[in-house]
Amino acid sequence: MAASSASIVIFCDGACSGNPGPGGWGVVLQTTSEVRELGGSSPQTTNNQMELQAAIEALRSIAAVAGKAWIGTDSNYVVKGITEWIHGWRRKEWRGSTGKPVANREYWETLLELAEARGKDLHWQYVQGHAGIAGNERADEIAAAFAQGEEPDLYQGPVSRYSVRLEIPSNR
Repeated sequence: MAASSASIVIFCDGACSGNPGPGGWGVVLQTTSEVRELGGSSPQTTNNQMELQAAIEALRSIAAVAGKAWIGTDSNYVVKGITEWIHGWRRKEWRGSTGKPVANREYWETLLELAEARGKDLHWQYVQGHAGIAGNERADEIAAAFAQGEEPDLYQGPVSRYSVRLEIPSNR
């Protein structure tokens, strides 16, 4: 699926104050007519868990929404994990290349179930963090606020009133 054909654009990010420590996740989701920001926190977690939780919550939120979805995240761990590594992990009964159990297995299993339910209408892309990509910057702000124990104002409403311009970045 070409990213430009997506009718759902999602940016997701995770953050952690200390690793492990208090964490947060953030999602910016745009359909043809609406933008919705999502976020949450965990009192004791890791950055990787929050990156995964953001992707999980993004997919949960669009489970009943038809259309092709594009997900951008600044976590290579999430992108490579869900598009490459997970197939081997499953074949090896959730063991990594060293034979040790895969970290965060329960998150990966949930993410895989949601991604498989979406099928081929899902495109994952790594986006560089802190590089001026507006959707990624906003998802990061949301995640960081929740990690610091704050509750940011989350937008939900028409695309025309959203102050952040969401664009799918080209692969660099």
